[in-house]
Amino acid sequence: MKELEYPFDARYLIKKKKSLKRELLSTDTKYVEKKVAILGGSTTHDIAAIMELFLLNFGIKPEIYESEYNKYWEDVMFDNPELTEFAPDIIYIHTTGRNIANYPAIGMSAEDVASLLESELSRFKAMWQKIEEKYHCPVIQNNFEFPTYRLLGNSDCYNVSGRVRFINSLNAAFSEYANTHKDFYIEDIQYLSASYGLDAWADPLYWHMYKYALSMEAIPTLAYSVSCIIKSIYGKNKKALTLDLDNTLWGGIVGDDGPENLEIGQETSMGQVYSEFQEYIKSHKDIGVILTVDSKNDHENAIAGLEHPAGTLRPDDFVVIKANWDPKSKNLADTAQELNLLPESFVFVDDNPAEREIIRAQVPGVAIPELDSVENYIRMIDHAGYFEVTNLSADDAKRNEMYKANAQRAQLQASFADYGQYLDSLEMKGEIRAFEPVYLDRIAQLTNKSNQFNLTTKRYSRAEIEEVADSGEYIDVYGKLLDKFGDNGVVSVVIGHKNEDRLDIDLWIMSCRVLKRDMEFAMMDSVVHRAKKAGLSKIVGYYYPTAKNNMVREFYNTMGFTKVSEDAEGNTVWEFEIPADYTDKNTHIQVEGD
Repeated sequence: MKELEYPFDARYLIKKKKSLKRELLSTDTKYVEKKVAILGGSTTHDIAAIMELFLLNFGIKPEIYESEYNKYWEDVMFDNPELTEFAPDIIYIHTTGRNIANYPAIGMSAEDVASLLESELSRFKAMWQKIEEKYHCPVIQNNFEFPTYRLLGNSDCYNVSGRVRFINSLNAAFSEYANTHKDFYIEDIQYLSASYGLDAWADPLYWHMYKYALSMEAIPTLAYSVSCIIKSIYGKNKKALTLDLDNTLWGGIVGDDGPENLEIGQETSMGQVYSEFQEYIKSHKDIGVILTVDSKNDHENAIAGLEHPAGTLRPDDFVVIKANWDPKSKNLADTAQELNLLPESFVFVDDNPAEREIIRAQVPGVAIPELDSVENYIRMIDHAGYFEVTNLSADDAKRNEMYKANAQRAQLQASFADYGQYLDSLEMKGEIRAFEPVYLDRIAQLTNKSNQFNLTTKRYSRAEIEEVADSGEYIDVYGKLLDKFGDNGVVSVVIGHKNEDRLDIDLWIMSCRVLKRDMEFAMMDSVVHRAKKAGLSKIVGYYYPTAKNNMVREFYNTMGFTKVSEDAEGNTVWEFEIPADYTDKNTHIQVEGD
C-alpha cells in the first residue's frame, strides 16, 4: 500500500489507521501470523495500532499484546499470567529516557556513577535473561534518546555527572549485550530521534498530557523502525537493487553526452554527489544485496558509463545488466526469472517518475522509492529500511558472486544436449550433516528467507533452531553445495520430528539458486537413511500452499511419496513407506556426511 511506504504522511496514518487496516485485511494476502508482545514504559496504544499497519503491509499479521502502562518490567519478572498465556513469538520493549530510574546527581564521584550505571543495566539484564529463559523468542529493545536538556551544557557529554554521558554509557552497554546474545536486537531511537529532530520527537506536552514519551507525529517513525526489524527477522526484506543509469548513477545521458562528459567524480559538486551515491550502492554487496541494472540504453554505452575512471561501480559489480530498448517492466520481470527471485524481492531505483509509475502498475510488489534530487537519493533509500540487517552470515558477503556463478552455470548448461552430462560437468560436492553451531545463524536466516521452495512456510528464530539441534526428538540436516564455479553455501534445510514409528516433516526448504541440480534428492537420501537409523518406518510430508510456493506443489510426488489427503484449501499430506532396500536418488553429487 503506497500510503505505508516511506516517506509516509504521519498525520494521515494516525487519522486513517482504522480504514487502512480494513483495506489491508480485505485483500487475499496470505499473511505470516505472529504474536507480538509490546511491553511499554509509556503509553503504547497508538504505537501498537500503527505498527500493525506497517506489519500487515509487510505481509505479517500480528496478534498484539500490550502491557499495562509502565508495567514492562513487572510483566516479565513477576510472570504475568496473561503474557504467559499469550506465548509471544517476539517481544518489543518500548522504553525511553523517561524510564531510567536514576540519573547521576551533580558532584557524584566516578565510582558512584559507575555503581548507578551497573544498577540500571542489571535491572534490564535481569528482564532480558528472564525472557530468554522463559519465552525463547526474539527481543527488540529500545536504547535511549538524548535528554531534552543539558544542565552542564556541552560538558554534559563528558562530565561524570552528565546525563548525556550516562545515556551514552547505557547505550554502549546495551549494544555490547546485543553483540553477545542471539535473537536480541536494538531499536536505535537515539538515531531516530536525532534524525527526526530531538525537540520535535520528545515534545514534553505529550508526556504530561498522555504519557507518550514521544510526540504523536513521531509515532509512525518509531513504529516503522520496529516493523522493519520484525520483517527482517521473519524474512520479509528485499533482496535486490535494480538500478537505472542515466541521471541515477551518474549525471547526464551516456548515449548523448558520451562517457567522458558524465558528471561523476570529484571535479564538480554534482559529480561528487553521484560518486557518494555509487559508493553507497556498492556497499550493499557487503550485506548480501544483489545489484542489477535496468536501463534504456545501448549495451555498449551502458558498459562505457560503468567503466568511467571516476566511477565506483563497475560492470562486474552487477549480477545482471539489462541495457536495451525493451520496456523496463519486461527487463525487471526477466531479471527476476533469471535469478529465480520473486518480483517483490526487488527495489527499483530510477530518477524518472514515469518509469517508476510503469513498474508500479505492471510489476506489483516491487518497492519503488520516490526520488527527487540526487542529494536525497541515499536518505530516501536508507530510511526506507528495505534491507534492515538483523543477521549477517558469511554467505551474505558472497551473494553477488554466487549469483554470477549461477549465470556461468546457465551458460555451461546451454552447451550440453544432455542435462545429466551437464550436472556431471559441474563436479558437485555436497555436505549434508546434522545442524552445527557454526551454521545456525545461516540456517535460521534461510528458514526466514525461503519463500518459493518452502513446503510448510514455517519460520524459525535462531533460538528455536538451537532447541531443535539440542533435542533428540528431531532429525535435522543442512545441506551445502560446492561445484567448480564456487561455494553456494548452506542451501537446504530439513527438520522432522519423531512421532512413534514415523518422521513428520516440519520444514523442508531449499534455495532456488540450486534448483534441479539433484540437491533435493541428496537431502531426501540423507533424511531416509537417518530415519531408518532411528528405527522409523515412514516419513510424512506436508504441503501448505501460498501465493509463492506453487513450484513445490508436487515435490513429494517427485520424491516417491503417496498423497493421502487434500483439503479444500489445497493443503496436502503425503506418506513415504521406507523400503528395506532403498536406492539413493542422487546420482550427480558426491556427498559427505556425519
